[in-house]
Amino acid sequence: MKKQIILFIVFILIVLVGCNNTITQKNKKMSDETFLLGTLVKVTIYGENVNEKDFDGIFKIISDIESKVSRNISTSEISKINNNEIEEIKLSKDTFNIIKKGLYYSKLSEGRFDITIAPLVSLWGIDTEDARVPAQKEIKEVLKKVNYKNLFLDEENLTLHIKKDTQIDLGGIAKGYIADKVSKYLKQSKMENAIINLGGNILTVGNKPNGDSWKIGVRNPFNKRGREIGVVAIGQKSLVTSGIYERYLEEDGVKYHHILDPYTGYPVENDLAGVTIISDYSVDGDGLSTVIFSMGLEEGYKLVDNINNVDAIFITKNKEVYVTKEAGKIFQLTDSNYKLKDFIDK
Repeated sequence: MKKQIILFIVFILIVLVGCNNTITQKNKKMSDETFLLGTLVKVTIYGENVNEKDFDGIFKIISDIESKVSRNISTSEISKINNNEIEEIKLSKDTFNIIKKGLYYSKLSEGRFDITIAPLVSLWGIDTEDARVPAQKEIKEVLKKVNYKNLFLDEENLTLHIKKDTQIDLGGIAKGYIADKVSKYLKQSKMENAIINLGGNILTVGNKPNGDSWKIGVRNPFNKRGREIGVVAIGQKSLVTSGIYERYLEEDGVKYHHILDPYTGYPVENDLAGVTIISDYSVDGDGLSTVIFSMGLEEGYKLVDNINNVDAIFITKNKEVYVTKEAGKIFQLTDSNYKLKDFIDK
């Protein structure tokens, strides 16, 4: 009898150890980071099949697309276009798809978001050694070249036709597209619990290994890398933020942030300090974060409210926080310096 009891206890211990080992393996965590896309890229993966070689595949995806669409890489497709070497070009599928999505949001925003803004971005040079406040005359001349209607896509042949002197900047849309590509790769590789962070563009894959939601911080727009003002609890979702904290030029005591208005040629001026877009796909969050920020609180709120599966958190310059209905269910304000407001109070 004692022998049977001892054997039973040993059996239970083996089962418990086995269960514990399974849980440990599922919660196994690996992270790696590198500098790509002009920012620090970090990917964290959970699961029993994770190994260091997985990150090679991830970073290769990012690097390959960057080599095609970065206007800072002289051999990229975008650089060839911007150097006016050609007025018609056969594009890779990735470049074509990013431009197509960029044009969609350019049209949706009636040009507030415009992927042909490259000449204006170069003129201001914000976040470069050549940063300066241009003269009004210079801005006026450059704005003649900014018009997304100068681009024509041939879907059947993956070809872009472009009007002379038009230049493209995909900085407001490419990171989101790339994040979605990485997410797809992870899922195909049976890695279904991960966080992709492309310099603040966050995309989660699945839930946490224990089934809980991810807790992602929403940045304080008045600090370049400050603490969060709150957190959102999400599953498979994207969080992309645009705001005045990211990059700016300061001259004569005045700060000029990097989100430029294609209508005026100057940084966007409204009541917003930051906008966080919560969406299923990061490419949509990327495009919409700039669009909504440029529209301002009231107009931006109305647009988001009419788009399915997209929500937003608005932070104003006087530290008021407004959230769309669904965002309100998953967002928690943690900074007492900010006040959560209902939109009807506006």
